[in-house]
Amino acid sequence: MSKRADLTQGSVIKILTDLTIPMIFGILGIVAFNLADTYFVGKLGTSEMAALTFTFPVVLVLNSITLGLGVGASAVISKAVGEKNHALIKRLSTDSLSLGILFAIIAMIFGYLTITPLFTALGANGEALQHIKSYMYVWYAGVPFIVIPMIGNSAIRALGDTKTPSYVMMISAGLNIIFDPIMIFGIGFIPGFGVKGAAIATVCSRSLTFLVAFYILAFREHVIDLKLVSIKTILKSWGQILFIGLPTAFSKIILPIGLGIITKLIASYGQDVIAGYGIATRIEYFALTLINALTAVIPVYIGQNFGAKKYERIYQGIHVSEYFSIASGIFIYGMLFFSAPFLAKLFSEQKTVQEMVVLYLRIVPLGYTVQGIHMVINGSLNALHQPLKAAIMNIIQMFVIYVPLSVLLSPKLGIKSIFYILIISYGCTALLGHWFIKAKIKVLKKLQLESIS
Repeated sequence: MSKRADLTQGSVIKILTDLTIPMIFGILGIVAFNLADTYFVGKLGTSEMAALTFTFPVVLVLNSITLGLGVGASAVISKAVGEKNHALIKRLSTDSLSLGILFAIIAMIFGYLTITPLFTALGANGEALQHIKSYMYVWYAGVPFIVIPMIGNSAIRALGDTKTPSYVMMISAGLNIIFDPIMIFGIGFIPGFGVKGAAIATVCSRSLTFLVAFYILAFREHVIDLKLVSIKTILKSWGQILFIGLPTAFSKIILPIGLGIITKLIASYGQDVIAGYGIATRIEYFALTLINALTAVIPVYIGQNFGAKKYERIYQGIHVSEYFSIASGIFIYGMLFFSAPFLAKLFSEQKTVQEMVVLYLRIVPLGYTVQGIHMVINGSLNALHQPLKAAIMNIIQMFVIYVPLSVLLSPKLGIKSIFYILIISYGCTALLGHWFIKAKIKVLKKLQLESIS
């Protein structure tokens, strides 16, 4: 039975709450997935943890491109839902998956060819580089099981169903938590594979989401059409998806590329420091669960109302989301400030690593309020088919403010300055994004009034 939801009617607050709550559990599933890898690999030693930290920006690049394609698919599909055009929904859903398959093949080939030179350029060497190779050789083999479900889940959410993708992500995380210690340390006749075992566990767990996403789209929602169509038809769908997906993917790639530069900058302070930074950033993903959940669903809400031309509801939804980001950001900062020492000891026994974790968690969360607004508005601009403005926000945040000022000032002011600059960068782009949204809604309302008159 279909679980599509009409988001163009009813209370804005209730709809966003109903969409966000299931997504919270889905985000927790993703966070638990990553934290499990961090926790168990951390037990192997500092070298192994540093290796996993080095893989993080590279994994984020591929995930960012996939998320960009997913955002493009979600934007055009949710708009078609608002327009109640089922034929278009079916075409776009099918072609978004075929686009994902093509990208997965390209990513696998390119990934295998660049492992050694890329990670060497990031600063990895010696034992850490060997751990990285063993991890990435397996991880790249599982790329299709990562790419297709991410795009498929975006399509499912575009239909108004945030519950099913969330349940699937939670189950996948549960399997990863079970597989991680088995594959990393071994049990019975199964040998321990070390860092490589974390990648094996990831691929096995993600395979479930691959199967479930396709089943839901094909057999429950009936939006997958396997009939042969012309190349021209497929290219037209790809064009609509990529119009939003490419700028979005580019802007999302900015994050891991920028983080790669920041990671190399922090690595200059020592292996224990970079290990602590890796732990802190993974804890951060858990801390941002509420904001990330809202960010994931607000484009679906906006997309459907955009298709239905209900612009006032779009404006209301964005305001509610901004207030939520402020309130939740303040709450999260208070929680992390006091729990930072406990969390640091939970993930490492090294004093220098612990100090780095505490330092990060007592500074960076100060900016979660503006970071949340930045994220909400960025997703909203994509849903309104304004991907270039969303990309501009990310470019300014990362490469105009955060990275240049960090490179310039951290040698003189120390590692703390990197964290304070991050807060400033999000504050500036949150203000810019708010102005972008306000101007776009004003134009849409004006065009609507002109068409009526």
